Amino acid sequence: MATSTESSATASLGTATKACAACAHYKPTSEANGECRRHSPQTVVFQVDEQTRFESRFPSIKATDWCGEFFAKS
Repeated sequence: MATSTESSATASLGTATKACAACAHYKPTSEANGECRRHSPQTVVFQVDEQTRFESRFPSIKATDWCGEFFAKS
């Protein structure tokens, strides 16, 4: 949850209306979080036991995040 300081900073930057939750590329996964579908999934490499595994994932983001590639939902 955003603090009042974070909310004020976001509002003063004019990003409140351009939050990820209002973007066409946002896919919610929960009430407060989602995935950015602007670009293809990124490959994540991790090790489990003795094996190296690869998995493709979209970036996990908060609904209140924002970036410079916002595209309003129609």
